Amino acid sequence: MATMRAAVLTAPHRFDLREIAIPQVGPDDALIRVSRTGICGTDIHIFNGHYAADRLPLVPGHEFAGTVAATGAHVKHIEPGTTCVADVNIGCGECYWCRRNEILNCPSMTQVGIGRDGAFAEYVCVPARLVIPAPDNVPAEVLALTEPVSCVVRAARKARATFGQSVVILGAGPIGNLHVQMMRLCGAAPIIVADLSEDRCRLALEAGADAAVADPAQLKAEVLKRTGGRGADLVIESVGSPRLYALAFELIRKGGHVAFFGLTGSKDTVPVDILRTILEEN
Repeated sequence: MATMRAAVLTAPHRFDLREIAIPQVGPDDALIRVSRTGICGTDIHIFNGHYAADRLPLVPGHEFAGTVAATGAHVKHIEPGTTCVADVNIGCGECYWCRRNEILNCPSMTQVGIGRDGAFAEYVCVPARLVIPAPDNVPAEVLALTEPVSCVVRAARKARATFGQSVVILGAGPIGNLHVQMMRLCGAAPIIVADLSEDRCRLALEAGADAAVADPAQLKAEVLKRTGGRGADLVIESVGSPRLYALAFELIRKGGHVAFFGLTGSKDTVPVDILRTILEEN
């Protein structure tokens, strides 16, 4: 039996480096030799036992790039040796939700590295229909960002981000700064970022933000100053903090919108002023 090395999360806060069997390749599958894997905030939630704890032991890892190592008998559109990334959301392809391209709502949906073993290993197996060929001249560490970038692109589409909108991004970590770049590509302005870290604020400015605020006491005043006193057209929460979600509603203008992006704990809630939300058409 061929084996591979894998980082297996056996319990919250415990990884074991193990030799495990290389995944079996089904007739419609592709086996990918992993070149690079990112560490997502979701992986941190899983590691801490806040998410998917009932699925342990698990090989996490859903932000990855690699090379096709083998394909199943029914696979014709990709060949071994192909540089690739993969969609990690596996729906049934037949239900109401999948037919509407709302795969995350599929009752049987699972995700590579979250609901099934992922890419913190030498190899990962995925349905071949989800494999996306990638350019050979793009570094693997850049290709591994495809998954988080795709989430950011989807968020921009769902939020209907467009030219000339004022945007506040709460959090200037890797995801927050991807949002900055996405909003800049959409033509949004001004883009205001908030983070407690001065270093991350500096990176946000380098990524294209118009302003970055590290002092929470100054944030609302900065937003009002840069939006003519109205508040932001759009606020994106990219951290996963109930406190920041509540703050987001204080930063939007009348008729503005909040994009819920950062994952919270399963029991976390956010209070909403229902009357204000209705009257201000938020």
